[in-house]
Amino acid sequence: MSSTSFPPVFAEKVVLITGGTAGIGRATAVAAGQGANVVVTGRREAEGQESVAFIEQAGGKGLFVQSDVSREEDCANAVTRALERFGRLDFAFNNAGVSLPSGNVTEVEVETYDKIFDINVRGVLLSMKHQIPAMLKTGGGAIVNNASALGIRPVGTPSTVYHASKFAVIGLTKSTAMHFATKGVRVNAVCPAIIETELTEGLRGNEELSARLRAAHPMGRFGKSEEVAAAVLYLCSPGAAYSTGVVMPVDGGFAV
Repeated sequence: MSSTSFPPVFAEKVVLITGGTAGIGRATAVAAGQGANVVVTGRREAEGQESVAFIEQAGGKGLFVQSDVSREEDCANAVTRALERFGRLDFAFNNAGVSLPSGNVTEVEVETYDKIFDINVRGVLLSMKHQIPAMLKTGGGAIVNNASALGIRPVGTPSTVYHASKFAVIGLTKSTAMHFATKGVRVNAVCPAIIETELTEGLRGNEELSARLRAAHPMGRFGKSEEVAAAVLYLCSPGAAYSTGVVMPVDGGFAV
């Protein structure tokens, strides 16, 4: 599995990645495994252990914690397990998310709204609630939340609730960044457009739709998980030490 080189300054640091069983989360976990100790969470045991194997192949130490980010006890347990295994928490990538068709606002089913917001928004809030105190114990750290280019520039697809959830992630990122700016915890967000992952296979598999979607990206192609991982690593790195509350598009120009 290809990966992005993790800067040596991250050696022996501890990273927690939610939704690390596939796609962007796994790519980031593997990149992190070249220097840091990595805790991967997700609901799928087999895929989580596979991510740990990739981390170890990259030369790092990994731990999988089965977790549903919509449950506070699971978010708390992920942090507890990280501290028990590695003694600290330096960085977190809150990547877990779900995309479900919701229709326009007159068509939205409450059950669909709840499913999307429980993972995409509640999950980010609960994760940060437990990650930040752990980081503060050792002088601070950095958090990156996975939002979306659709949280910057909504389009005319019937995904009203998904769009709203990603706007909410950006709001949580900015407000939390402001509160902890002087306390040593930086909080930023990445905003991918369409990335070549399992989540977008259905969109990309339709030739006509895929062509239209590629045309909406000025670079004329979809992104790769490793490209998002590189942005996450930068926002966690000392090179981004003066950056907090940043909303970084990783979108081939989609949100321009």
